Amino acid sequence: MTDSKDRITLRRPDDWHVHLRDGAMLEAVVPFTARQFGRAIVMPNLSPPVTSAASAAAYRERIMAAVPSGAGFTPLMTCYLTDDADADDIADGHANGIFTAAKLYPANATTNSAHGVTDVAHIMPVLERMQQIGMPLLVHGEVTDGDIDIFDREAVFIDRVLEKLVRDLPGLKIVFEHITTEQAVQFVDGAGASIAATITPHHLHINRNALFAGGIRPHAYCLPVAKREKHRLALRRAATSGSSKYFLGTDSAPHEIHAKESACGCAGIFNAPFALESYAAVFDEEGALDRLEGFASVHGPEFYGLPLNDARVTLERRDIAVDDSIESTGVTLVPFHAGAVLPWRITQS
Repeated sequence: MTDSKDRITLRRPDDWHVHLRDGAMLEAVVPFTARQFGRAIVMPNLSPPVTSAASAAAYRERIMAAVPSGAGFTPLMTCYLTDDADADDIADGHANGIFTAAKLYPANATTNSAHGVTDVAHIMPVLERMQQIGMPLLVHGEVTDGDIDIFDREAVFIDRVLEKLVRDLPGLKIVFEHITTEQAVQFVDGAGASIAATITPHHLHINRNALFAGGIRPHAYCLPVAKREKHRLALRRAATSGSSKYFLGTDSAPHEIHAKESACGCAGIFNAPFALESYAAVFDEEGALDRLEGFASVHGPEFYGLPLNDARVTLERRDIAVDDSIESTGVTLVPFHAGAVLPWRITQS
């Protein structure tokens, strides 16, 4: 809800797409997500990936060990689908409260996706089982063919894969993750109630020019890559529209500074430290602060069939400076909006 033009109180939001990594990186980044969000869908693309209920349960324990005391944060685990995914293990993991969803990475689409699915036909028995039990499928929507321009991968995925998948499995709940194009918005808008999408803060703020502003900008590089300005504007319209099909998913994807600033830099934008403030700035600019709570705190739980959070978080219109870099547990990271000033800050959570 909007208290006034300078103060907003919301139900505590959730992050429906985040990368928490493992080891020292996990310890470094978990507190930033736990500070803002009640729950988070945790991506399974570790090395090796999280492909079984047992490995997901163990990973959840490692995450919980890194959550600050009193944070009240719950990680929601996902299964990394492979060509030989085990439908029984996935279904049992879902029934036992270990898996909330399963993730489809086309092979080699992004970081640690080499074990991903080479052809959706290979996992149709798994997807049919998921449809039967009401388990959501989370989709990284890009083709990886070398002859397809990287800026066209999402649109081609819709045409080649997603439209057929929705026709073949009309009851399967699908989240089209971190959408980046006008075509994706049109697809989600035109699809039935079983199709939803997450939108990141960085795709609402930057277009592909950010990659080349005065030189190569590795900290603006993510996958799916940012697109033309018309696509950014389409995403802003979708996110702020009030449609229940769209909800918050940061796709915060940390890499140490040396892994970003290298001859072959890693894809991923670390936006967790100021995620909610970043979204608030967009909704403010679009004159839609009254719709921020739906996007951040309501639409996601309703799609997943989970209860809304009872806790509240308050933001005030007060400048907050974003550090150029953040050091934690021996890890150095560059956050999204590094060196900039955001007009909103969390004052109570």
